[in-house]
Amino acid sequence: MFVNQIAVFLENRAGRINEFASCLAGANINMIAMSIADTTDYGILRVITDDNQKAAKVLKQCGFNIASTYLVGFEVDDRPGAMQRVIEILAKENVNIGYLYSFVRPTEKKAIILIKVDDNDFVAKVLKDNGIDLIDRNIL
Repeated sequence: MFVNQIAVFLENRAGRINEFASCLAGANINMIAMSIADTTDYGILRVITDDNQKAAKVLKQCGFNIASTYLVGFEVDDRPGAMQRVIEILAKENVNIGYLYSFVRPTEKKAIILIKVDDNDFVAKVLKDNGIDLIDRNIL
């Protein structure tokens, strides 16, 4: 239900994402999901890998500044309105979503959603109580 994520602070310049990806590839680490938010001078690359503990160590060795946090993960059917239902449930509970990212698993017709919230335990309980399927890190 909680998925560990690594945030990497990158200068906003050509080739920097390649340096990041090369560092992970060189250590045989697979990127499962990634999101990038940028400003003029820097970006925050958020990534989930097949081995975040190893990835954090390797990225530090490569000179990257990182932080680690946990997100709430859940899945919904890949159909219109499924995500809106979850957002509505969270809105009724006054939950602020700091950011989210998602990806679809077409063979299963499911979307995996990862959200950053202030209180993971509370949000996980709300979702579970409303019949939303929380994900286990192992199914990513």
